[in-house]
Amino acid sequence: MLFNFGPRSSILLIFFFHGVVFAYLLFKKSLQYKQFSSKWLGGFALLCCLYICPWMLGHAGWYANQPYRNILFYIPTQQVFLLGPFIYFYTQSLLNNSFRFRKKDWLHFIPGFLYLIYSLVVFLTDMVVLKEYYFYENGRDKDLAAWYQLAGLGSMSIYFLASLRVYNHYKKLTYLELSFADQVQFTWVKRYLWAFVLMLLFRVTFLLIYPNWGSFPKKWWYYLFFALLFYYITISGYANTIRSNIYFDSDEPEDPLQGESENEDSETSEKIVESIPETPKITSENIDYQYWKQKVLTLMEADELYKNQLLKITDVAEALETNARVISRMINQEFEMNFNDFVNHYRVQAVKEQIDQKAYESYTLLGIAMECGFNSKTTFNRAFKKFLDMSPRAYLNQQ
Repeated sequence: MLFNFGPRSSILLIFFFHGVVFAYLLFKKSLQYKQFSSKWLGGFALLCCLYICPWMLGHAGWYANQPYRNILFYIPTQQVFLLGPFIYFYTQSLLNNSFRFRKKDWLHFIPGFLYLIYSLVVFLTDMVVLKEYYFYENGRDKDLAAWYQLAGLGSMSIYFLASLRVYNHYKKLTYLELSFADQVQFTWVKRYLWAFVLMLLFRVTFLLIYPNWGSFPKKWWYYLFFALLFYYITISGYANTIRSNIYFDSDEPEDPLQGESENEDSETSEKIVESIPETPKITSENIDYQYWKQKVLTLMEADELYKNQLLKITDVAEALETNARVISRMINQEFEMNFNDFVNHYRVQAVKEQIDQKAYESYTLLGIAMECGFNSKTTFNRAFKKFLDMSPRAYLNQQ
């Protein structure tokens, strides 16, 4: 086998080898811990490894020698129609533990499947039927055709926007359901989406500067940037596997690629999964807001339920033997807040009272905050400043 690796091909080989190793580790983690997100990320890593193969092997002399030239010609290594769907379903499964791949989700893979059929037709025509180059008469790899690369760019862009929409959807739901939503904002999701959009921006830049995608020396820099970004996504994704304890309805959100109707917060809250039996359909007309308001106030003020650092709206609903939709709508209507702000407001007031009573002489500010229900310094500082227009330290200095 030809191994004529120079500096450029060797650099890409390093990324290729590590990508394959981490793809294996991600698949292993998926099987061991039933983490479906790791399976999707592992698939994405493998696709990225295959994506850089033409430049890695091309710079090693494969396009200039047989039978390696035919291997690169007829094996479609650059599956640009699959990169987007894999990152999209990785986002879905990462943010929602109850997400499961459904039959209709296979529709997302139709373009990639059609390209595989096209590649098979090309192979059979040239190598089996005609036994001479017909499709490859011009000696150009079909994976590097301008139409395919532009279509792949469009596909990846669409799925990036879809992934971003999914992230924003679940972010909105967490504030409706959780009192610790700031800890479930998935910083890692934002980071890998930024890395993914950088892939697209580099791709657009190089397409504009060098329209001929088969220009090996010039396009090598793009593949280096691509390799660095996918390497970051793969390794960081393995290290930052999120174990979300939030289970949304597996049908949520609606497929962003098929459109989604706009809903108000009160309507969105109906999409939250309940861990208690369903009650009859809840509407604004049949909710006694004042009754439930007093019930919730009692839980917060008398029972100090806000001190539970992992408090969910379903916990409040279970304590009152009702449906979380009732509580969510009541809080939106009567307090003009989402559940997260509602609970954090009580926590901030509790911290304020502790400071007023000079509890800081025995405890640190963070210790007081933790005692009052906060579970991170960042969330505590942000909530305190939001409700009192000053930092906890500034308020303490006033005493």
